[in-house]
Amino acid sequence: MPEDKDKNPVPGKSPPTVVDGGDMDCGSGLLLMIRNAVDPLPPGALVEIRSREISVGEDLPAWCRMVGHELLSISAAPNRYTHFLVRKKNAASGADTELDEHLTKALAYEWRVRTKITQGMDSRVFTRNHAIDVGQPASFNTEDKLPGSVELLLGALAACLTSGFQWRLTQRGIEVFNLEITLTAKPENILVFLGIESAGNPGFKEISGRVFVDADSEENVADETITEIWLDTLRRSPVAQTLARGVDLNFELKRVR
Repeated sequence: MPEDKDKNPVPGKSPPTVVDGGDMDCGSGLLLMIRNAVDPLPPGALVEIRSREISVGEDLPAWCRMVGHELLSISAAPNRYTHFLVRKKNAASGADTELDEHLTKALAYEWRVRTKITQGMDSRVFTRNHAIDVGQPASFNTEDKLPGSVELLLGALAACLTSGFQWRLTQRGIEVFNLEITLTAKPENILVFLGIESAGNPGFKEISGRVFVDADSEENVADETITEIWLDTLRRSPVAQTLARGVDLNFELKRVR
């Protein structure tokens, strides 16, 4: 069954609009999601924000005070979510410009990584405050201590789709009990990468997968609805759409002495 949208009800008010932020913090897009949900609502409307990110417990109340929304209650749930019930303010305020700045920043943001060789064919990738150790690009040895580049590529796609699908299901009020995605990919000609052959493409010819989702009951949510949300997840996935359309690769080579 979906979570009760009448949780923490306020007399005379409709059930709240639900915004599921998952593990997203206020600085990386949650506030933009909230704004997108709140803007069409009339003054005084209720919005329930669900989050698993600890920092939201401090940042969201401060943002509500600054913008003018009324934070009615905060409650914890057994599934690690914290529920914030907010009443939309009655008039616009100058503090809304901060969200415009977040939106401008999001549209202009560029992700950056840096990598360097560590030992053998292993490398270390640095991104933001993370360091990721990566093995040789395409290994066939199951005893390798590190995942290869192609495995991380598949893993990035699977992770993007898993969290995106769960997020969009819960946004529609559909409770997710379990969700798994398995992906399989075979290169067109891996011998090109190994230097054994020159003709052909070493990249994946096709990526196929299976999605296993246990979400609510068929009596409450039709299969067609689940399929519709899955297709929307694919359409909105930055990783899936990057792979689906391909991107231009532009590199500048510098010889260092």
